[in-house]
Amino acid sequence: MHGMTGAGSYNAVSWLLDRNVAEGRGDKLAYTDTVSELSYRALQTQTCRAANLMRRLGVRREERVAMIMLDTVEFPVVFLGAIRAGVVPVPLNTLLTAEQYAYVLADCRARVLFVSEALYPVLKDILSGLPDLAHVVVSGGDAHGHLKLADELAQESDACETAATHAEEPAFWLYSSGSTGMPKGVRHLHANLAATAETYARQVLGIREDDVVLSAAKLFFAYGLGNSLTFPLSVGATTVLNSERPTPAVVFKLMQRYNPTIFCGVPTLFAAMLNDSALKSEAAGSRLRICTSAGEALPESVGLAWKARFGADILDGVGSTELLHIFLSNAPGDIKYGTSGKPVPGYKVRLVNETGTEVADGEVGELLVDAPSAGEGYWNQRSKSRATFEGNWTRTGDKYIRDADGRYTFCGRADDMFKVSGIWVSPFEVESALITHPAVLEAAVVPDADFDGLLKPRAYVVLREGVAPDGLFEALKDHVKQKVGPWKYPRWIEVVPSLPKTATGKIQRFKLREGAQ
Repeated sequence: MHGMTGAGSYNAVSWLLDRNVAEGRGDKLAYTDTVSELSYRALQTQTCRAANLMRRLGVRREERVAMIMLDTVEFPVVFLGAIRAGVVPVPLNTLLTAEQYAYVLADCRARVLFVSEALYPVLKDILSGLPDLAHVVVSGGDAHGHLKLADELAQESDACETAATHAEEPAFWLYSSGSTGMPKGVRHLHANLAATAETYARQVLGIREDDVVLSAAKLFFAYGLGNSLTFPLSVGATTVLNSERPTPAVVFKLMQRYNPTIFCGVPTLFAAMLNDSALKSEAAGSRLRICTSAGEALPESVGLAWKARFGADILDGVGSTELLHIFLSNAPGDIKYGTSGKPVPGYKVRLVNETGTEVADGEVGELLVDAPSAGEGYWNQRSKSRATFEGNWTRTGDKYIRDADGRYTFCGRADDMFKVSGIWVSPFEVESALITHPAVLEAAVVPDADFDGLLKPRAYVVLREGVAPDGLFEALKDHVKQKVGPWKYPRWIEVVPSLPKTATGKIQRFKLREGAQ
């Protein structure tokens, strides 16, 4: 019924999904999204239908289909259905502007666009300007004159041929949410999904068949794709999908309804869940055994406060779109809050200076990673590919410092570090010091020139509810001096209602830098 791939070939869907059915987990719950649910067998059937649908719509092997979809059970159906057909799905950030969508859809030359109805209004005016786009398929609600996903899938057969793809051919693309400029398409291979499952998921996270996973990070992010698709499917676990914005209130509600064992968040959300005064007594469920964090470094104060309140550790780690998931991480039983931990088994890392020479313990260097899950390169960006993917090594653009125990601590982006009085200052270090002050909820630090044209730290802070800014400037300056060093204190501090962030919750310091100059 379900055609196997040919000898010597490898299709990621055979390993991730069909194996679960073959091993007897067909009736087990794979996905629930508060509205619908899919067992492993139903997911297999639906992905076969999706593969057949792509073929009926005239999409050939290696051609791209774009996905602008919320986290519902339809997302894995379309994503895995495309890979089953040997078609390349390109999941896109659901928070982009019409202009950014027009750029990316033209750049990847998508033949078909799968879009959630709620996101359709942003796209409706740009679709006519995309000559490569043959069909639009709408998930949920009104199809707006296009094809309706549920109706189209219902017409297809449950039986399909799984494409005899190669382990090292592109399976899907992810666009990196460049903190500056237009996003770049990273081409990921069939083998890369299993590579992240066999390293981080199995050897660090220790995911099990009886786990229930809830990820605040969405499936279109590399981090969320691992959390909610690769990792749970790799062991036959169950995943809860959230189509809404992951506010503290929404996440607590899902935790109480589904009682997850693993929760995958980002630092901004962990802090917000701890600090929302209306949610002070909310529980995170009785089964929560471990949490993960990525996207930016987790401040020590947040990790300790979370563990104290909910009894579960947060494994802070570092990943990237280019490397698909986490390559440096704290591990259960080996956690030091405030650090990014140690290399994930299977990944090699180096810290190098501007001349490419490895730096000693205690010195700042740029992090390079030799990763089994590295992308093949950026689509149509040869010079950027060559600058990032250097043979076996991938440049992360992150500055790190390694201690004598082999733990790595984040010092900032290569382009965010700046020198004050000849000494490197990490904006993150100053931000971490500021948020340990009881008045401060969030902080961002950027370089700004003083009267003599010399760079000094400028801080933007969001205060906790009910805190008055009067007299805080001196108190915060002294607080930073005592915490991280006398020359690192912010010379200017501005109180703001919120900080500019990417969809992943990373602070966009470049926007603050533009405002500072």
